[in-house]
Amino acid sequence: MIARITSWWGSYQEKHPELSKFLMFFILSNGVTILQLSLMPVFRWGFEAWTRLTDVSFQVLPVGANVDGSQYYMFDYAAGPIAGDGTGGGLAYFLSVQITLLIAQTLNFFAQRNIAFKSNTNAWVAAGWYALAYVIITFIAAAAQGFYKAPIYELLITTFGWGSAGETAADVITMIINAAISFWVFYPIFRVIFRQVPEQTQESGKTDDVSTTTQP
Repeated sequence: MIARITSWWGSYQEKHPELSKFLMFFILSNGVTILQLSLMPVFRWGFEAWTRLTDVSFQVLPVGANVDGSQYYMFDYAAGPIAGDGTGGGLAYFLSVQITLLIAQTLNFFAQRNIAFKSNTNAWVAAGWYALAYVIITFIAAAAQGFYKAPIYELLITTFGWGSAGETAADVITMIINAAISFWVFYPIFRVIFRQVPEQTQESGKTDDVSTTTQP
């Protein structure tokens, strides 16, 4: 069964090289997203249970103001438990998100490079560009949260009255949105940094046209 699937996939890759890359990228990206959804609650529980980082505010990069006139931070994790509008969580929440992303994206780098794109370019150069793309996407995703994070948490926690269950559901939804942003931004970047370079054929010299026989 496995041999048949492998044979079919190999044939499909030959006929549809770009589409097969995208499909494998899609599968691996979803696997990474599932990993993030699994790890995030574990790290958050650990920080909240064993540290006091929830009470440490992490509000950096002020960029303008909210609708109500309050300061808008690109990374806005106020001290204290998650409130009904999605604010709060402190440094514990920030670290839970970023450590989860770091682990997931490190695994994603190797999986996408070796499995989806089968790249043979310099791994260190690709890693450098990948790290730069990761930082840029992190800032883009953080800025985008200002538009959807608060309404989602308020809807599930306050409006629906789901309490802690609503908070967990909101965590999942925001992470899925974050993963979706990464998905569509990373794919064109991967096509550039995870290229396949044709193997260089080294010619040792053509002897077919040169006679090596000596006449007596």
